[in-house]
Amino acid sequence: MVDRVDSLARRIGAINTVVVAPDGSLEGTNTDAFGFRESLREAAPHWQPSSGPVVILGAGGAARAVIVALGDAGAEEIHIVNRTLDRAAAVAADLATPQTRITIHSWEEVSTVQHQAGLLVNATSLGMVGEPPLTLDLSSLSLSAPVVDIVYVPLETELLAAASRRGHPVVDGLGMLLHQGRPGFEAWFGASVQVTDRLRTAMLATLASAR
Repeated sequence: MVDRVDSLARRIGAINTVVVAPDGSLEGTNTDAFGFRESLREAAPHWQPSSGPVVILGAGGAARAVIVALGDAGAEEIHIVNRTLDRAAAVAADLATPQTRITIHSWEEVSTVQHQAGLLVNATSLGMVGEPPLTLDLSSLSLSAPVVDIVYVPLETELLAAASRRGHPVVDGLGMLLHQGRPGFEAWFGASVQVTDRLRTAMLATLASAR
């Protein structure tokens, strides 16, 4: 439906932003990887790609954007944990690079793969309003490892609440939602925008009124 698709959107396999060029042609891009990277940088600035392997829960479109963001940031080892191994294998085949090794694991292996992990990311819809909760035994995860949940309704999921109780740095999904909107806004209106506490408060009010 668009005239051009940029390389980032092709890697992720999805378009979430369409920009109209001066000649009227349409270019598709994806800002989710940017949104995830900026949210993580803002909320967990101590995290470094060298902190250890990354564990990603899920193998859908959101997981693909997260994997691309982390691979581009320099993550050398990513473990995908998913109920459907074939789907996870397809994602690994698409996104693994010489710099980023991706392995796949069943849901029953999550406690094992999170041992020595430097980052845990829920990229599934589990824990979202209307979906089953995501409950994990985090006891084998290093307390220095941030726990990220891309779900933003509710803002504090059961996973993040459990991580907070253990003392993990936690990153909710609202930051990714807000930061992924920045490149689109700038492309459409020619003005830069920053994610501020005021913007976050306004978005929270909007989400609350929509429920």
